[in-house]
Amino acid sequence: MVRSKLKVLFIGGSGNISSICSEAALAAGIDLFLLNRGESTKLRCPEKYHRIRADIRNPSQAAEALNGLDFDVVVDWVGFSPADIEMDIQLFRGRVKQFIFISTASAYQKPLSYPVITESTPLHNPYWEYSRKKISCEMRLMDAYREELFPVTIVRPSHTYNTLVPVAVGKSNYTIPWRMLNGKKIIVPGDGTSLWTVTHAEDFAKGFIGLLGNMHAIGHSFHITSDEILTWNQIYNTIGDALGVEASLIHIPTDFISRFGEDVRGTLLGDKAWSVIFDNSKIKSFVPQFKATIPFAEGIKKTLAWFDEDEKRKQIDVESDRLMDQIVSAFEKVYR
Repeated sequence: MVRSKLKVLFIGGSGNISSICSEAALAAGIDLFLLNRGESTKLRCPEKYHRIRADIRNPSQAAEALNGLDFDVVVDWVGFSPADIEMDIQLFRGRVKQFIFISTASAYQKPLSYPVITESTPLHNPYWEYSRKKISCEMRLMDAYREELFPVTIVRPSHTYNTLVPVAVGKSNYTIPWRMLNGKKIIVPGDGTSLWTVTHAEDFAKGFIGLLGNMHAIGHSFHITSDEILTWNQIYNTIGDALGVEASLIHIPTDFISRFGEDVRGTLLGDKAWSVIFDNSKIKSFVPQFKATIPFAEGIKKTLAWFDEDEKRKQIDVESDRLMDQIVSAFEKVYR
């Protein structure tokens, strides 16, 4: 159990995953501070926390906002580059007992040399710059741990959803449900039988909260995922079932899809095109109470209900929709 009155700072804290973790931290009795620019209106921010309004990437502004404050734990949800991490180290060196960096499971080896992923799986991603930057962040933090005992813990989420719809191609907003409801074709990489794991943010939070203030976790890395394994065909058909429609799937080779831009290539070859099976033994040994209990068939209904609560949330990415139409049209001209 997390001890009460643990003093924790979330850098960010109002995103797809972090908002749920903010609420879980408050429910656990944590004294929670959120440092952000206060610009996010997409998500409901939790009540009863301390707000610090500042831009963490503005060193002087952040230092002024945090002047005189010390924390048991600092969590950086928004660090994406080594330069970001360098600022974190400078800002929190000697004034925090644990620093948690939110990395990504897409940092793991692509392609895998062994099908089951553990925290000792090598970090290597030649396809996606986002993942390579996260790897560089991890390396810098682990150097700081080895050289000066900077108290880092690394957490690697993998396709965690809450207010986002898990997709292989396209944006994770309401675009794919909208296409399904309008009978448009849904692009599935390959034959759709590769194995994938999606995790509801509420399940992620169960493991994550157990790491806050957990001194045994310093110097370690963890992924936190569901144990449910699905194919992309199953994922898309489950979304269709939750919407009450039959998804019109079109299977297109990954190499063909990847021709349509670096962003598409990165997210596919750098992540979603490969089968992944996560071994969660480590997080379960450090946080014995962790157990993912929300199957995707239930979790996606929660997500769609969130969109239904406010029509303004049902944003359609016009460019993404157009790109998917372009890919489908190009494929059908060549192969049909």
